[in-house]
Amino acid sequence: MNNRFHTEFCGITLENPCLLASAPPTQSREGIAKALQLGWAGAVTKTCAPDDLITADPANRFAVYRSTEGKIAGLENIEGLTRKTLAYWEATVCQLKQEFPAKAIIASIMADPRREAWQELARRMEAAGADALELNLSCPHFRLADNMGAALGKNEDTSAAITAWVKAAVKIPVIVKLTPNVSNIQTVALAVEQAGADALAAINTVQCLMGIDIETFEPQPAVNGYSSFGGYSGSAIKPIGLRCVAQLAQSTKLPIHGIGGIGSWQDIIEYFAVGASAVQICTAVMFNGYGIIKPIISGLETYLERKGLSKIGALTGAAIPRITSREQLDMHWNRHSTIIAPEKCIHCGKCIRACTECGQSAIRFVNKIVTIDSNRCDGCSLCSHVCPQGVLALR
Repeated sequence: MNNRFHTEFCGITLENPCLLASAPPTQSREGIAKALQLGWAGAVTKTCAPDDLITADPANRFAVYRSTEGKIAGLENIEGLTRKTLAYWEATVCQLKQEFPAKAIIASIMADPRREAWQELARRMEAAGADALELNLSCPHFRLADNMGAALGKNEDTSAAITAWVKAAVKIPVIVKLTPNVSNIQTVALAVEQAGADALAAINTVQCLMGIDIETFEPQPAVNGYSSFGGYSGSAIKPIGLRCVAQLAQSTKLPIHGIGGIGSWQDIIEYFAVGASAVQICTAVMFNGYGIIKPIISGLETYLERKGLSKIGALTGAAIPRITSREQLDMHWNRHSTIIAPEKCIHCGKCIRACTECGQSAIRFVNKIVTIDSNRCDGCSLCSHVCPQGVLALR
């Protein structure tokens, strides 16, 4: 075990900060075992539920959002929970702990709002050997009409009650997975903290509608012509995940699993900087396989060495003191757009259009050379973002 990555989370020893999130990559014992052999510190099982609540999944349940370059930026899923029985997961957790005693096996559980249902799930997973429980109070599309998932997690009182039920039933740590689909994630976090939660996980997927086929008007992903609102994940949601984790770190004292859009070691550093002390990864694994753990760990190792850090935990919350309200920002900070690489200009005019049509009109071509009127430029930085060549920068 690399001591730089040695992490304690709710009393659980992690050999590195990377766990597989509850999702398709953790839907079987074989898949989890393969991932653990490759170097993942642990896994959160596909969410378990009482057998009578398990439903089938539609054949077409994924859709992607692509950037203008054609790369996948986001994934929508309308998948449900596990389709395997609770007995299967009891046996799986037990076998995984026997085979990988040093790895963290966390059981994700979900039920309808009945005390006995949550407590039975919790007790059975604890008895099977789970290191911790993750309460799925956040799935944005599974049986919401039956008051499950995010339908529960949006309500702070209900979230607190379920947390208290589970805490009363088991001795292992209880992690509450929160939904971003609320007006204030901090109030829910505070409620479950007061109810006894040992840690938080944020975020689950963001409710979305991926798109519409403009010829057939079928919403995507189409299931025999119909669809539903699903959960959005992938790199596109990282800004939302970072915001939520930062808000949790600002308002609670609980340790946090950072989730959302993580696909590289740099993403992990960002999540640690806003308050996470471990991360869960899902969509990047779905696209690229369990093997991404190797370049991630290598990148983290190089970064920590370069920074002279002996522990990755030293990064937790490093950026929090720098996050403040808009009104407290320095409105007199004197920066303007500057031409830093005029030789790279291809005269596309994007900077001029952006500046002119967004109110400043500070940029123009003079003798085919891009110029900036510093008296008009107010330093908004838009031009530097739309320039495809890196000609402009805020200085």
